[in-house]
Order: sequence, then C-alpha cells, then structure tokens
Amino acid sequence: MTADPMEAVREFILGRNPKLGELDVEMDLIDSRAINSLAFVEFIFLLEELTGEPIDPEELDLDDFRTLKTIEARFFTQKATR
Repeated sequence: MTADPMEAVREFILGRNPKLGELDVEMDLIDSRAINSLAFVEFIFLLEELTGEPIDPEELDLDDFRTLKTIEARFFTQKATR
C-alpha cells in the first residue's frame, strides 16, 4: 500500500471502477456509484486501516464519503489538526 492515504483511497475506488480512468476531487462518489453499497463496508475497513482508528457506524454521515475532497477533510485533515 502507498504512503499517501489519499492515493490508497483512489486506488481502492479505481480498482473497483477501472472505467473511470481518473477521479476528480469533486466527483460525487455515491451518486456515480464509484462507491456502491457492496464496496462501502470494505471502504470503511480501508479508512480504518489508513487512519489507524475505528470508525463508529453510528457517527457515519454519508456526506463524509461524497467526494475525495470530503473524505480527505473528514478522515485525514481533521486527524492531522487534532
């Protein structure tokens, strides 16, 4: 796995959606089905692995997963500023 957590996120999404080619940071990953319900649980596990912290399902907000930008802000930028 790569040292850059956001690169690992991109690889995860593109690995399941090779036709996307490239991911724009503003692309809605939910509406475009780049992250679908089947991959969502795996995606949560990936984020837990990358952040080193458990993710409480009770605290999940779908909007935190909409774009690469929101994923980075919620799971990586906030952690760095704590």
